[in-house]
Amino acid sequence: MAKLTKKAKTLATAVDAEKLYGVNDAIALAKANATAKFDETIEVAVNLGVDPRHADQMVRGVVTLPKGTGKTVRVGVFARGPKAEEAKAAGADVVGAEDLLELVQGGTIDFDRCIATPDLMGLVGRLGKILGPKGMMPNPKLGTVTMNVGEAVKAAKGGQIEYRVEKAGIIHSGIGKASFPAEDLRANFDALLDALVKAKPAGAKGKYVKKIAVSSTMGAGIKVDTAEVAA
Repeated sequence: MAKLTKKAKTLATAVDAEKLYGVNDAIALAKANATAKFDETIEVAVNLGVDPRHADQMVRGVVTLPKGTGKTVRVGVFARGPKAEEAKAAGADVVGAEDLLELVQGGTIDFDRCIATPDLMGLVGRLGKILGPKGMMPNPKLGTVTMNVGEAVKAAKGGQIEYRVEKAGIIHSGIGKASFPAEDLRANFDALLDALVKAKPAGAKGKYVKKIAVSSTMGAGIKVDTAEVAA
């Protein structure tokens, strides 16, 4: 068994593994535990009462965090003509059509989010095996296949994040950086949970939000009292 470092022991003892913390206390503790040399991300893990193997229990969508993510998001847009110019004016990092297709096929992916106009989805579809596993494939349900490319680019750069439930029914998401004020992290936490509750699928039965944990990138998980969140 691997021996815990002095720092790991300190972080482990700072959190009561059996206690359920209030949201504000959990965020404050996660910030206090973020002692790495870089600005750690404050992360939230939500265990939902769904079985993603069933199509009617899939939870996926986008939400705009009101206080931003603290990350610089690079946006790539597949568009031509006026729509390409609109994307550039909105701040897109990479814009193109066949030329961008060739770059991605060659292994160069200089973006974190991908947006496309509907007329170019036939072209983008060729990149399914590359972009799909990375979670970057444009999707109309997520607003990334659209003619309003300018708005989509601004949203992606302005704090919009995607969430998708994993096989075990868990959603992981960052809600900002440890350097954020606690009230900003709470605002982002509330926005995420509100979006997840609104996205509750019709096929979900029983308790929907089962468990919540907050942590920093390198810190221990802090269990949140779901009763407080529900209230």
